[in-house]
Amino acid sequence: MSAAAPDFQRNLNKIYGIYAGGFLAFIALMAVLDTAGVGETVISYGFVGFTIFIYAAIGVVSRTALVSQYYVAGRSVPAVYNGMATAADWMSGASFVAMAGGIFFTGYGYTSLLVGWTGGYVLVATLLAPYLRKFGAYTVPDFLGARYGGNLARFFGVVVLFVCSLTYVTSQINATGTIASRAFGVPFELAVFFGLAGILMCSMLGGMRAVTWTQVAQYIVLIFAYIMPVVWLSIVWEQGFLPQLAYGGLLKDIAELEVQHGLGTEAYETAKSEFKGVKAITNPHWLAKADAVSLWKYATLTFCLMAGTASLPHILMRFFTTPSVREARVSVAWSLLFIFLLYFTAPALATFAKFNFLNNLVGMEAAALEGLNWFARWKEVQFADFVDLNSDGIVGMGELMIRADVVVLATPEMAGLPYWVSGLVAAGGLAAALSTADGLLLAIANALSHDVYGKIINPQASAQLRLVVARVILIGVGILGASIAALRLTGILGGVIWAFSFAASGLFVPLVLGVWWKRANRAGALAGIAAGFISGSFYLYYLRGMGGEPILYLDHLRFGIVGMVVCFVVMVAVSLMTAEPEKEIQDMVDDIRYPVGEPSVKKYLRAHE
Repeated sequence: MSAAAPDFQRNLNKIYGIYAGGFLAFIALMAVLDTAGVGETVISYGFVGFTIFIYAAIGVVSRTALVSQYYVAGRSVPAVYNGMATAADWMSGASFVAMAGGIFFTGYGYTSLLVGWTGGYVLVATLLAPYLRKFGAYTVPDFLGARYGGNLARFFGVVVLFVCSLTYVTSQINATGTIASRAFGVPFELAVFFGLAGILMCSMLGGMRAVTWTQVAQYIVLIFAYIMPVVWLSIVWEQGFLPQLAYGGLLKDIAELEVQHGLGTEAYETAKSEFKGVKAITNPHWLAKADAVSLWKYATLTFCLMAGTASLPHILMRFFTTPSVREARVSVAWSLLFIFLLYFTAPALATFAKFNFLNNLVGMEAAALEGLNWFARWKEVQFADFVDLNSDGIVGMGELMIRADVVVLATPEMAGLPYWVSGLVAAGGLAAALSTADGLLLAIANALSHDVYGKIINPQASAQLRLVVARVILIGVGILGASIAALRLTGILGGVIWAFSFAASGLFVPLVLGVWWKRANRAGALAGIAAGFISGSFYLYYLRGMGGEPILYLDHLRFGIVGMVVCFVVMVAVSLMTAEPEKEIQDMVDDIRYPVGEPSVKKYLRAHE
């Protein structure tokens, strides 16, 4: 740790208080410039450039050559700040940029994202986080390798970690590309590499230490950027100062507007069949009552997301950074509070966006729409389009397309708010995507450098060599993720949900049973991880690659259910059919559950010296 680090951590409240005040002053400056007639390009560059500069500066100042600092931030992050960093790590581009868009498209069905992602932290707090912190590992595969006694379990864990984290980070780079393409007016395929550059500047030199303090700064940006426009719209539309509690009053208006604009009519159905963008305007089931099938889909997606949350390596790693087991528990509570602030607001934002679409855009003259600057800019980067199907010169119900990924980003402009608000929202979305991408890339790089290179390939490697390997891997995986994101294989939200199902398929069961069932052994874990991950992945391929029909309504977003069930059955069966773990392993499991004392892994290693 550098000499300045102790002073930095002793003055966290003061430092981040000054940072928050400075950020508000910068927002005020952008508002003044916008009012004075400064162009949108300057505002966009100002918000994006200023925030990335701050994150990069924190990353450079936090650089380190110490292994414990690079991998776990020296295990010295206070609970409240770890909660903020975890919330930023968690509230990815999917949460900030795409979740409200998903609710906008589908209605109540996608509130399962809110329930599943938030509920997953209950599983983290009660089943895993304190016990993994007591174990004292650097990575999740570290725990699997020690708990199940061997490098093969460690390697299996790395494989699952790599796949789910790469899937997830690709979606985050997709989100940064979406924002950068709008802010800088460059093609999406090039913009993803702009986003990657920002990600690497935050994490490459300082590892977990740099990522932690950068994520705290990013949380301050993203939460203000998300809530402020919604509150503004709520006041403008006379819904009060608490949109999270007041938006229900607009639901009746939305239902009436849908009828007024012809939902369900022959013209609507014709537009629906000819132009897929119709679902961007409305969905007949948005306010519908749930039936048995939709409730089943809601429950299965919720459980997939809960289990995925509890087994995502980049989230579990955050709880390795606290000073104690108690601090790990407390930081989970802080994380839930900080996450709640955004998730409680998302349905309100989706409702306001839907109301604005139906009230102000549908029914307007096509020429007026084409003349709107925001529409022209989003159309230019292929995130919006309009087709006058009946040639009446009026924007009809099924003639305007806006991708779900840009609903949050475009709503301030569409609602007529000053452009600086859009710049602020873009900065918030970028903060959310960068923070999660940093954590994911670090999880991959740490696992490959520490668990594969340092533990399997070259156990004699020096600490400095491992850090060099970690940084090289970080760059390589980032380039791979950006290259995949440029192909636009799936939307931001779909890719993120896939990542959760991958993690749930291969990691949830062995992690939970590893803490709570002493009889779980090496053979059972290896068989369970392999069977669960392969079966879940094959089911996804069966649905998406082979065009198969979903079984029991378990579509491609829910393939984690299949993987978890197979993993659990196989792991329990094989564990019971083979010898129980050695006494040292069972004693280590007992010790993990005891909240005080030295890390369990140290006792285990001493017993094997």
